[in-house]
Amino acid sequence: MPHKSENSRDDTARLAAPDPRSMPGAIESTDALGKHLKPRHLVMMSLGCAIGTGLFVGMGKGIATAGPAVLLAFALASFLIILIIRMLGEMAAANPNSGALSVYVGRAMGPTAGVTLGWLWWAAMVVSIAAEATAAATILHSLWPSLPQWGLALTFMGIFTAMNLAGVSKFGEMEFWFAALKIGAIIIFLGVGVAILLGAMPNAESPGLSNLFDHGGFMPNGISGIGAALLIVIFTFGGTEIVAIAAAETEDPKKNIARATRSVIYRILIFFVGSVVIMVTVLPWHSKELQSGPFVAVLKFAGIPGIDLIMALVIATALLSSLNANLYAASRMIFSLSKRGSAPQRFSTVSKNKVPRAAVVASVAFGFVAVLLNYLWPETILFVLLNTVGSVNLLLWVAAVLAHIVLRRRADRDPTIQLPLKMWAFPYLSYLAAALLAGIFALALLDAASRTQILATSALASVIALIYWVRHKRLGSAQVDSSQPVPTQVNAASTEATSI
Repeated sequence: MPHKSENSRDDTARLAAPDPRSMPGAIESTDALGKHLKPRHLVMMSLGCAIGTGLFVGMGKGIATAGPAVLLAFALASFLIILIIRMLGEMAAANPNSGALSVYVGRAMGPTAGVTLGWLWWAAMVVSIAAEATAAATILHSLWPSLPQWGLALTFMGIFTAMNLAGVSKFGEMEFWFAALKIGAIIIFLGVGVAILLGAMPNAESPGLSNLFDHGGFMPNGISGIGAALLIVIFTFGGTEIVAIAAAETEDPKKNIARATRSVIYRILIFFVGSVVIMVTVLPWHSKELQSGPFVAVLKFAGIPGIDLIMALVIATALLSSLNANLYAASRMIFSLSKRGSAPQRFSTVSKNKVPRAAVVASVAFGFVAVLLNYLWPETILFVLLNTVGSVNLLLWVAAVLAHIVLRRRADRDPTIQLPLKMWAFPYLSYLAAALLAGIFALALLDAASRTQILATSALASVIALIYWVRHKRLGSAQVDSSQPVPTQVNAASTEATSI
């Protein structure tokens, strides 16, 4: 019989019995949340987070930074996120938890790492909420200048705060239709783009493949341009990990997480990679129109009457969908941190409709601050917000890969642990993902702006870790081990198999 490590036995014991150190509200309990999300909600919510400001607006800046070589950045990021989603799927199927990656990192690398990552991820989502509201307000203000940008941002923040307080089933259904709308828009965009390239659009001459190699070549800004574009591209994919968080609010998380992760993977290849191929092939990479709004620019080039207005409205709606999904994800993360004793206790309380209201309000607060920022600096606030988040996502990816490798090796040593969903070709693809991430870091550090973002994010993470470490030392044995959330009673899942 395979040898069972001391770490594995300790993990099993902690999961099988109540923790005597536990205090009310300090332990993760997904039973406090609703169980009303369906598999289709999981898929659309994950895409809803990812298909937003980064793809519709920020990608123009990525193209301007790297030229047609942004395709290399996108291909690399797409391959990586597919591997990472699979790794998250393996961990989430074995241990559905609203703390998701924060909990898995804590179990793999200790409570300080888990709590630090949780707070850092929450902060990134909070900034993303402000970015989505700002981007939608910017688009609608450009269509109707009489509507103040700050006023639109305020309206959006108010509406979606109320929506997230209404209940997870209502939120899930609304997000499903929001995401379906923008997926439909992308499908139309892909169809029009292909028609242009085939010469089937009467009002648009096909450029062939000339835009990929003219105007300075395929890589006009060199390797450093690709490195700088990577952080923007990574922001585009930020939010897909919501599929692991939302799984905790489904009736059959182990089954649904497997279905959702498989579905998200092929949608990424079609919608994300396909869209960027169309953008850089139809129009020259240095086109001002492409930089300001790539989707609208391509459709205007097609000569479709009124398409710029229609697409602008669709994009604004899509951005608000991302705001909605990001607010959900952020509130559940701080709820989980509170349940584990690493955030103020009030964030772990839920209302009669199973919504963590205080967590929602805390997660939306910076979005209302951004309303003031829109009033003071309407021209610059959006890209400041976009650049802030990219480096955080890169750090999250690194943590996800390392946590998966540690937990999978631990699970493989313990015959009592069953994994409903497994990573492909472990450990080879996991190690490849780690190597690619190391390469991305090296490329990003070649660019001054990217280097500044990474150093700032690392400094923030260090501050969070130091605060937690000092707090842990002061509380001593009364401090709840945040890397090991333990159910107050053995649930059905844990009677079937030990979780990783």
